[in-house]
Amino acid sequence: MALLEVRDLAAGYGRARVLFDVGLEVGAGEVVMLAGRNGAGKSTTLKAIMGLIERAGEIRFHGQRVERLEPFEIARLGLGYVPEDRRIFTELTVAENLEVGRRAPRAGLPAWDEERLFALFPNLATMRDRPGSRMSGGEQKMLAIARTLMGNPLAVLLDEPSEGLAPLVVKQMAAAIGELKRAGLSVLLCEQNARFAEPLADRSYRIEKGQVRPA
Repeated sequence: MALLEVRDLAAGYGRARVLFDVGLEVGAGEVVMLAGRNGAGKSTTLKAIMGLIERAGEIRFHGQRVERLEPFEIARLGLGYVPEDRRIFTELTVAENLEVGRRAPRAGLPAWDEERLFALFPNLATMRDRPGSRMSGGEQKMLAIARTLMGNPLAVLLDEPSEGLAPLVVKQMAAAIGELKRAGLSVLLCEQNARFAEPLADRSYRIEKGQVRPA
């Protein structure tokens, strides 16, 4: 049974429709890649699933219909979201950003806490007291993922994690996503860098002009 199921999803911005009858699913403990060029609708798909834009269709998460819920309600059910533009609190330190995301552990999954996250992202361990504004783009992406994991989600929507990163940081990011998979977390990975994402993914979809099909 799929942990996340999307059926006949349509969405857009105002009068501009971007997604047309999108369907996909992510199983428990599975990494699924949503590939496509810039502007194809990858980020819009994640925003629509999370309830950040107007949409129509059916979205089930952990067996529950969520398309009528607010984003914070979906997050409380255990669906995490890491946007492409990170959106960390730049005036807060690394430790303070992590504390903002803290939620109780969920039954059946290992708990994420500072110690475990610093093992996942060693770079962050050396800058606990550093404000987000004094971090590189790659470090901010790591912090955005770590903050989401502090919420102990069942699944994570991850938007373009490798974009704009140095090759060494891309390798670190790939290793971290692999560890999330080994920990049993489900990941919907939107990524245009196939060389980065394909080795991590169990399955793939491709989105073209707002329509999704198996890759």
